[in-house]
Amino acid sequence: MSAIRILHVEDEPDIREIVDMSLALNPEFEVRACASGAEALAVASEWSPALILLDVIMPGMDGPATLAQLRRKPETADIPVLFMTARAQAREIEHFIALGAQGVISKPFDPMTLGSMVRSHLQSLRLDKLRNVFVRRAKADAAILKSYRMRLARNSDPTTLDQVWQIAHTLAGTAGLYGFEEIGRAASAVEKAIEAKLEGADTQVDLRSVLEHLIARLENEWNERSAAVA
Repeated sequence: MSAIRILHVEDEPDIREIVDMSLALNPEFEVRACASGAEALAVASEWSPALILLDVIMPGMDGPATLAQLRRKPETADIPVLFMTARAQAREIEHFIALGAQGVISKPFDPMTLGSMVRSHLQSLRLDKLRNVFVRRAKADAAILKSYRMRLARNSDPTTLDQVWQIAHTLAGTAGLYGFEEIGRAASAVEKAIEAKLEGADTQVDLRSVLEHLIARLENEWNERSAAVA
């Protein structure tokens, strides 16, 4: 398995050494260190790390300025960055995240737990990527469901009902895994309404209504995530 590349940017030699020793305790990590923002830009472009640990206060190009330069270059624009700083109050963390960082590791840190902290951030980043993939798929599902909704308005044939059921069934089973419980509940309602209709059960649930609700939930999630990225 390939090592997880971690780039550490810090002007203080002692801190660079401590971070290197701390992360070396985890055999999954391959670590490189840079003493300045300018050096980090060159190494990040060439080495393509999975994560950058970036000091905030450095002479010359500080952490925020380095991050801004990273985001301007296509080859480094998507590399996740964690700031390492003693400025870790809630308001300051919000500011750093607004600049484009994925999070903050507070100084001073415990060298024995730094590796697990970095691993936890990486896991969170992977989950967020999976959530983005799910939301993009949800947008496509909403478009398909709209076309099926038009068919159902004309004729509730079993084939169309089965196609809608397949999409709803998949969403009901996966949405909760990524934290989209409302989508999961809406999809489950569609799934059950179709099952009842196919079985000829007497139910007060209106398929068109629950399908509209599912489509709305899918589109709302896409719109909210798009607005957050913009």
